[in-house]
Amino acid sequence: MNLQKAVGLVPAKTLGGLHEIKLENGASLKARTLILSTGARWRNVNVPGEAEYKNKGVAYCPHCDGPLFKGKRVAVIGGGNSGVEAAIDLAGIVAHVTLIEFDSQLRADAVLQRKLASLPNVKIVTSAMTTEIHGDGSKVNGLTYKDRNSDAVHRVDLEGVFVQIGLVPNTEWLKDSGVALSPRGEIEVDYRGETTIPGVFAAGDATVTPYKQIIIAMGEGAKASLSAFDYLIRLPAAEEAEAA
Repeated sequence: MNLQKAVGLVPAKTLGGLHEIKLENGASLKARTLILSTGARWRNVNVPGEAEYKNKGVAYCPHCDGPLFKGKRVAVIGGGNSGVEAAIDLAGIVAHVTLIEFDSQLRADAVLQRKLASLPNVKIVTSAMTTEIHGDGSKVNGLTYKDRNSDAVHRVDLEGVFVQIGLVPNTEWLKDSGVALSPRGEIEVDYRGETTIPGVFAAGDATVTPYKQIIIAMGEGAKASLSAFDYLIRLPAAEEAEAA
């Protein structure tokens, strides 16, 4: 069913009962098992120019878009593991990387920080708040940040900006459903992919499973599917008949 948006989940009242998914168009779907795989979206830095220059120099995936900036100057926004890893990868492709971190120090693992510091074409700027992404109307040509210690404003001339400040799971619609979510809003699952509601499973970037990669999400999806099947075949006969 394409172009349909889920807006609510009403769990079954009994074991083996029907869970209900409410859709934005007013319809609903019911099933004894559900697999939630709504994914996640890139967290935006929310400054002028970001939306205007998406896919015109503003990027979110260094592995996907990094090669497009070969020999050019780029910035990476974010000093956690994702940001530092992105800067390390990009340094092998682009002419120069400026890493911009809001905090007073990088938050990435020490081994990653040491690797980053060893690269000759990387500049690290901490205590910096990105304030605007500039362009000529068709592509990015610069970035402005404010020094949080002195309030001085600096411009960096460049051709690309990689935003690496994390992911936001697409789980806002589950907050009143009874499905347990982590402080970051990720769906909590056990080793079988089951949520805190029996018969409701989840997989992929919307869950607490680490390493947000396609191959991992696919494997987690297969696991959740097998777990859902196992859940169904183990339902007591009476409850199964009642659910049907």
